[in-house]
Amino acid sequence: MSPLDSYGPPGSLDDLDETGLKAWNIFISENVDRSIQGPDPTQVLNDSPRSQFYNLTKTDTAADVQEAIVTWTAFPRLIKVHSLSDTQRWKRADASRDVQDEYCEWSVTRNAAGKITKVMFTCEGPEYWQLLAQSAPAKVLELYQTHISPNVKHGDLFGSTGTYNARNQWNDSTAHGAMHLIQRNNTLGAEIELAAAATIVRVINGHELAAEQELIQCSQYGEPERNSDPHIGGAVNAIARQKADISLANPVGLYFDNLATDGWATPDGSDPKSYWIRQRGDESHPVRFVYEVPQDKGFTVGDITINGRPIQYGAQIADFITIKLTAVACRFGQSTTQPKTACAQLAPAPVEPAAVARNISAISGGGYHAASALTSHTRRR
Repeated sequence: MSPLDSYGPPGSLDDLDETGLKAWNIFISENVDRSIQGPDPTQVLNDSPRSQFYNLTKTDTAADVQEAIVTWTAFPRLIKVHSLSDTQRWKRADASRDVQDEYCEWSVTRNAAGKITKVMFTCEGPEYWQLLAQSAPAKVLELYQTHISPNVKHGDLFGSTGTYNARNQWNDSTAHGAMHLIQRNNTLGAEIELAAAATIVRVINGHELAAEQELIQCSQYGEPERNSDPHIGGAVNAIARQKADISLANPVGLYFDNLATDGWATPDGSDPKSYWIRQRGDESHPVRFVYEVPQDKGFTVGDITINGRPIQYGAQIADFITIKLTAVACRFGQSTTQPKTACAQLAPAPVEPAAVARNISAISGGGYHAASALTSHTRRR
């Protein structure tokens, strides 16, 4: 299979014009190339290059290609493991987008009685929106008005110089809307870097690392307590250990995988999954959903139960959502890249003679000084 002509937009979205599409291809391709190169080896040891990771637009994909879909739960595991009860963790996850760090964020709409009427879910990376804002600002406003509120104004999204504010009033909370990801770790750049870093096979003291936690601790490619990072890294590394070349499938992105509604019940017996509505992205690469019951049904999201408990938090739904990425691998058994025999670590700072001399001087400056000791009222007896 010949190299791709270009990387496509996430979800095969049609928002970008020709210039925007070209810019997106450049952005993804450059990020992949940087991730292949890895960090400067004079600054970080044992983490570069990542020669089993490849750019789909520059290297062919062989006939033995296989896809690997990696999925994980959308509810933030860091919140779960540090909470004492379900109610506490649901409240904490609903309180701030900054803790929604599994590449899925949400915002909850309630009626006057406090019942949930709609929950917006997004997994769209912020980089796409920054590019769209530069190439088609009118489209950004149109999308906000369509998906968040017709009351959104240009000045709500853009500063006086025309710069897009990703954390604007319509996209910075769990109550006023969620257009795209804003949590600092939820980026496409992070996804690409993690996948590339995870292709490094490591054999430490004769032991080939294979478990998710030992891999992420050694390779330092993410947060060990998340659902996403260790699992992505472990899945990618398992393929790398088969001596294959690996990349992220086109279109590169983070996508919704599924909403499981086993144990859910609606007041009228209707299928609870029918209220899970895709709004953006194609069927295979969805990037935006809302969970909402039509008004003519006579009940709200808050009247639906999960395992007998009414939905009072958007986080209860997130418990049942899975997010995915797709890797492609080929040339199985052919890679000649040798495993790293040490973990990733910062390189020691270079030793400067002048700094060493200053340290020695500081040490020699202490100790017993007769004159000062004799005149001191606090001298040791």
